[in-house]
Amino acid sequence: MDSYKRIQLISLIGIFLAFVVVGLGAWTRLVDAGLGCPDWPGCYGYVWMPETESEIEQANIAYPERQFEVEKAIPEVVHRYFAGTLGLLIFGLFFIAIIAKTKDKWLKNLIYAATVLVCVQSLFGYLTVSLKLWPQVVTLHLLGGFFTTTLVFLIFLRSSHLRSSFNINFSVLPKTNTLLNWAFPFLLAQIILGVWLSSNYAALACPDFPTCHGKWLPPADYAKGFNFFQQIGPDYLGGQMDVESRIAIHFIHRLGAIAVSIVFLLLSWRFFKENYLLTSFGFASLITFQIVLGISNIYFQVPLYVAIAHNLGALFLLMYLSFVRLKSSTISPA
Repeated sequence: MDSYKRIQLISLIGIFLAFVVVGLGAWTRLVDAGLGCPDWPGCYGYVWMPETESEIEQANIAYPERQFEVEKAIPEVVHRYFAGTLGLLIFGLFFIAIIAKTKDKWLKNLIYAATVLVCVQSLFGYLTVSLKLWPQVVTLHLLGGFFTTTLVFLIFLRSSHLRSSFNINFSVLPKTNTLLNWAFPFLLAQIILGVWLSSNYAALACPDFPTCHGKWLPPADYAKGFNFFQQIGPDYLGGQMDVESRIAIHFIHRLGAIAVSIVFLLLSWRFFKENYLLTSFGFASLITFQIVLGISNIYFQVPLYVAIAHNLGALFLLMYLSFVRLKSSTISPA
């Protein structure tokens, strides 16, 4: 098996594993299990977690401020093990690239970037626990999960291209190409808003839809809501912001959703005009799915599986946009 085929196969497994890690991270956060293990990388000093009565008693003595709860420890431990497995897989790609002396510079750089990022993610994992879910670190950690998945996906695409096994290309007009470029900052800004909302527990700050607390323009504290210099020290489980600060985050996220929806529907229309019907359908269906999930989160009070699907839907959008942009080239208008 040549090195490109190995990289292609491992990165394909990595894509699936990365999605699982992002989904498990959302699960951990949504069930308030971010501090289910108050230490890192172990859990109450154990490789897995305390299981017997004596082990649980010792754990509670060692961490009196955070009594052991098995329903909180399980999501955290499972997430850590899957994330660790993904990290080992990315290190495997790194060693293949080194040992096989991979000649493609872009592929090597993608693998090196993924390796550095997974190391940074490990640091953020430690800081997330040690700084008691400080929103700034949690936000960066969540974003890191999105970027790691996207990098592994790009590694798969590049290795597939080098093996001529997955060569789909789009020749688009300059206007479509420009819109593709603009879609990235819009989507990234919205993803950042989403993870900031999640880190500060603002998902239900507006419990009604389409209004917020019955108003189209609710009273909100935008300065505090987007204060990125919250002090280190408090336990941020459940969040420390007041109601109006959380409303500010939630309301801006809603406005961002409108902007992103317009951009992606315009992309769908542009690709439809250029007769890329399947691609057009992809943009339209993914953004529609996200809109439905977002509204469902509010209407049904953030049900676990809907909220996880909303997280993964944003990741799908980022990967799909990356794929189409990567495979698109500009043609001169007729």
